[in-house]
Amino acid sequence: MTEQDMAIPVWCAGEEWCPITSTATLIGKKWHPVVIHRLLENGPLGFNELKREVDGISGKVLSDSLEDLETKCLVDREIVSEKPFRVSYSLTEQGRSLEPVIMAMRDWGMEHLSPAETKDQSLA
Repeated sequence: MTEQDMAIPVWCAGEEWCPITSTATLIGKKWHPVVIHRLLENGPLGFNELKREVDGISGKVLSDSLEDLETKCLVDREIVSEKPFRVSYSLTEQGRSLEPVIMAMRDWGMEHLSPAETKDQSLA
């Protein structure tokens, strides 16, 4: 299978197709890069393990994020057991290929950002 065959089709609203806009569409939701980062760092995780790793995310938002990332071919969902029902989430090859992008985001944040003491002081 060629790289072109594996390419994820992403619609772009501009007059010309833009890879920046299209990539941002895939990973631009608030929690998507964090979920991808935690799976890069930890490997496959169950839902509850992943929820613990992504501090501050609700179960509903995590579930929606994982479903969206799976639809976009960035995350795989594997049923580990039926009773009790357990699933494991891991990155696809395309999801793992985002590592340089996610690590660049982490590195930039470490260099240019600092924690705000209160939410009111935060620019985010």
